[in-house]
Amino acid sequence: MKVLVINAGSSSMKFTLFSMANNTVLAKGQFERLGTDKPNMIYKRISDGLKFEGIVPVKNLEEALKTVCAKLVDPADGVLKNLDEIVAIGHRVLLGGEKITKPVKVDAGVKEIIREYIPLGPLHNPANLAGIEACEATMPNIPNVAVFDTQFHMTMPPEAYLYAIPYEYYEKYGIRKYGFHGTSHRYVTLATAEFLGKKQEDVTLITCHLGNGCSMAAVKNGKVIDTTMGLTPLEGLMMGTRSGDLDPAVVVHLAEQGHTPKEIDTILNKKSGLFGVGGINSGDMRDMLSAAESGNERAELALKMFARRVVKYVGAYFVLLGGVDALVFTGGVGEYSVPMRRRITSQLEALGVKLDPERNQACFGKPGVISTEDSSWKMIVMPTDEELMIARDTVSTLGLKEA
Repeated sequence: MKVLVINAGSSSMKFTLFSMANNTVLAKGQFERLGTDKPNMIYKRISDGLKFEGIVPVKNLEEALKTVCAKLVDPADGVLKNLDEIVAIGHRVLLGGEKITKPVKVDAGVKEIIREYIPLGPLHNPANLAGIEACEATMPNIPNVAVFDTQFHMTMPPEAYLYAIPYEYYEKYGIRKYGFHGTSHRYVTLATAEFLGKKQEDVTLITCHLGNGCSMAAVKNGKVIDTTMGLTPLEGLMMGTRSGDLDPAVVVHLAEQGHTPKEIDTILNKKSGLFGVGGINSGDMRDMLSAAESGNERAELALKMFARRVVKYVGAYFVLLGGVDALVFTGGVGEYSVPMRRRITSQLEALGVKLDPERNQACFGKPGVISTEDSSWKMIVMPTDEELMIARDTVSTLGLKEA
């Protein structure tokens, strides 16, 4: 059984083709810089490491998808005899609000709900919808399944997801905390439960998805009771280019200084975070760590701010949950940044947990415990696999068997 997973963005499209018999990747890649005069395609065949990268003159997502499909069935480079081998297509979709709380087979009603929530996801929802419609046009006989970034967080109680603003704005405009990175948080919750030899409903965790975008979730008995991202992915932790939490009056003050709403949105989403504070032309954690090691004081300040935000939420979630089985690190930074994990975990000893430096060094992009044996609970590195989670959800939603 072959399942194609699509993650369509405003100027990009990532794709992964799975064989569900053994949950293996057959081919993967992406289109970058869509909408420019130099769209770049990357295609990788996993079995033998074959790789193609180059400029492919496509105009839109549909043309990009047709190019990918042609590559997948190419006699020399492909992994399929024909596209009919694909039984389903799974799509990452940002936001379905309160109307869609689980993976769903795409139909006209589902697409209308995705359109309805475009005002809350103006960059992602239109692109996600365009990806779905490109698949419908290119492979009309293959069912599509939408898997929403918000769905794992929909178990939050009202006291967690409501903002302390007039209740009518929740009723009229749907203003509430939705949370994002839900597919990643769900995957690592399941994977960590298995790692610990427990069922999902028996684990209580703090999951940390740390990458260019960052979020945390408080997971009690396998279900989310709070998460750091909010109405949009801007709330919560400090990120690569996003501000995270700030006084709402900052927005008002910037407006009073003459900045337009669009300019403020750009400042907070693309010019803040590590990039905005660090004093170097990068929001990449690796670049920031390197700059700090070279004596850049602004870079060091940015790293301290980043770690402090995570530590603060760990403390809050630890209390909300009444203790945890584990703190779980995932995402590009969470899985690979040994120095940042050290900066964060060294501040958690008051909660009864200590970092084992050798274990931390050994867990570079692979699962494992990084806390000491005498810690009262565990700190774990658990690589995420959002694409595999989407593929599994797609199979389950359609009632298919992974074979």
